[in-house]
Amino acid sequence: MASYNSIHQEGIEKKEPTPLEKHVMFFDINKDGTIYPWETYQGFRKIGSGIFLSIFASIFINAGLSRKTRPGKWPSLLFPIEVKNIKLAKHGSDSGVYDTEGRFVPEKFEEIFRKHARSNGNALTAQELDEMLKANEQPKDSKGRIAALSEWKILYFLCKDKHGLLGKEKVRGVYDGSLFEQMAKEHQSKNCKLT
Repeated sequence: MASYNSIHQEGIEKKEPTPLEKHVMFFDINKDGTIYPWETYQGFRKIGSGIFLSIFASIFINAGLSRKTRPGKWPSLLFPIEVKNIKLAKHGSDSGVYDTEGRFVPEKFEEIFRKHARSNGNALTAQELDEMLKANEQPKDSKGRIAALSEWKILYFLCKDKHGLLGKEKVRGVYDGSLFEQMAKEHQSKNCKLT
């Protein structure tokens, strides 16, 4: 599979990745356009997740998204996720910050904090996060609810500050794809200081 920065055979440069593609590209360790569970695991370890969370996330994410991102192909026991098709794995009961094409919708992002961040307009508490998840639930959408709950709870666990607040800029970083790189640099910096 061609890399993200490749040029098509006709000599036309590939389009800029969507924010949703950028969101997942961090986990494509070898940058071949396909994310395998071991790459998801490595990505979670790079951002400072423990072994158990990294194993759980790699199995849950890849098993849940692989088939959706590979339309018309036989299921694979390697559970690959195709980055170019990640928009097909968008689930219900979400915030709507990504549209159906994987583009960022600023109004929906701001709505998260306008509607749910009552104690601090620029952050969510654990309770406010739970209330947002409840408000986003769609009827008869257990898979979407589980996916949304898992994503947001992992984000909260990894990114809350010492006061238990999940900051707006951290959430924005998840959506624009910059947070994981930032977290990896911070984690690497901490490890370098320990040695």
